[in-house]
Amino acid sequence: MNIYLASDHAGYKDKDALKVYLEQENSKGHIYNPIDCGDFKAGNSDDDYTDFIHKAMKLLTSDLKVGLESRAVIFGGSGQGEAMVANRYKGVRATVYYGYDMSIVKVGREHNDANVLSMGGRYVSIEETIEAVNVFLDTPFTHLDRHVRRVKKIDD
Repeated sequence: MNIYLASDHAGYKDKDALKVYLEQENSKGHIYNPIDCGDFKAGNSDDDYTDFIHKAMKLLTSDLKVGLESRAVIFGGSGQGEAMVANRYKGVRATVYYGYDMSIVKVGREHNDANVLSMGGRYVSIEETIEAVNVFLDTPFTHLDRHVRRVKKIDD
């Protein structure tokens, strides 16, 4: 599974730590292909998250068009702006997590078939990030009729 990673300066450390974690998970039998879409250096406060999120979403939507099961994890200070950019792409359904209740990530997958997790880097630790990403990757979409119908309406 391709997992596109993108962040601005606020999420850089978390993105890089997650990339290492996903690469290590491959040795445990998972098949993750983390693809880093930037930012590529720490402390770059002049960067624009939009550039990195657009790059990741273009790659993700390209995969989706050919039927590949790919996802993205994107980072910013709050994760809100990043999700707004991501959700402008057809077929992308981004959910935001910035702490407190992990069930929001699970519900985003189960009910909305979220394929992007937008993380609020200023609000969660790397341990909580990894936990949220594991929930995001391990939780299946329910395929209940009402959820399928609603996802179709989102995508249409």
